[in-house]
Amino acid sequence: MTIGPGSTSALRDANRRRVLDALRLHGGGTSLSQADLARSTGLAAATVSTLVRELTEAGLVAVEPASGRRGSAVRLAGDAGVVAGVDVGRSHVAVALGDVSGRVLREERRTVGPHGHEEALTIAHELLSVLTPGGAGVRHLVLGLPAPIRDDVVGSSAVLPGWDGVVITPTATDRLGVPVTVENDANLGALGEHRVGAGQGHDCLVYLKVGSGVGGGVILDGALFRGGGGTAGEVGHLTLDDRGPLCRCGGRGCLESYASADAVRAQVEEQLPGASFADVVAAAQAGNVSARRAIADAGRNLGWGLGSVVNLLSPTLVVIGGELASAGDLVLEPARQELRRHVLGTAVDTPVEASQLGGRATLVGAVLAAADHLASTLSWEMTAGPA
Repeated sequence: MTIGPGSTSALRDANRRRVLDALRLHGGGTSLSQADLARSTGLAAATVSTLVRELTEAGLVAVEPASGRRGSAVRLAGDAGVVAGVDVGRSHVAVALGDVSGRVLREERRTVGPHGHEEALTIAHELLSVLTPGGAGVRHLVLGLPAPIRDDVVGSSAVLPGWDGVVITPTATDRLGVPVTVENDANLGALGEHRVGAGQGHDCLVYLKVGSGVGGGVILDGALFRGGGGTAGEVGHLTLDDRGPLCRCGGRGCLESYASADAVRAQVEEQLPGASFADVVAAAQAGNVSARRAIADAGRNLGWGLGSVVNLLSPTLVVIGGELASAGDLVLEPARQELRRHVLGTAVDTPVEASQLGGRATLVGAVLAAADHLASTLSWEMTAGPA
């Protein structure tokens, strides 16, 4: 069945998604009246009533008497489907299960050493089996990777060498036994913060994940922005000084060479040999002047780089996540000060805040993205009907 973009079937599909989105974004475990749904979607009450009946027959929503008031309450059906998210980092693999609303139900995490794609996917499969034997019942899974993704392969072998040349989606789908969509980890972090973290209420925001590198995700008009080639948000490779240190990308003077957690550790290696970034933060909080200066320098460089991003996109919020965010105002305040020096007009008031989801931002975003995909797929199946 072919459905044109302007057809009645396409409109009905779009309206079903609006109802599902209203229920999911309101909170999967809670209910809305049909009048609430009409107000939040902008649809006529009669249209909402018809859509709710169709979605109930399809098993996507449940209708029950409203407590203490006339009418009925509508919520997402608890058995509409289970989704999963996987966050593969350079030193961890994490897996979470969620419901169709994108709410995380349970999760598992394992620390790992240097790894290639086979080991990472094997660990993900093991953790998924712990959460639900054999991945049984999982309708869709979103896999987050700390690298730009272009045409279903890692866009830079220097960033994630263990995945170089791998066609990710079919490889991961085969290994995990679940339909998979692959996404950049910072994009998922941006989605997580936008929906349920520090970015709630902000439909134009920039999220930076600052750890061993600097990745970025952008939300524009309430939706994730990937750009024409799918790699928008690679803020870490803005050039601050073309005569600066050599970056792993092959360029010189990239932002992540100055503002990453690795850059901070490198600065204080002589004063704090072998220190982890957490050790450096602890030392700074205890008054170590070298640690404080290194963290402040990272913040200033971050603010400098953000100036270009804010002037271009004019977000209403910048969210800093990853390891660097654990330094709190030791890094955020210098970033805010430097940002104000490099932006124009009202952009000087752009807030810069720490992530609320912390190290879980990518994983939470992966579950939300998987729930989005499932809701879209189920709605499409309802519209398409039998082949």
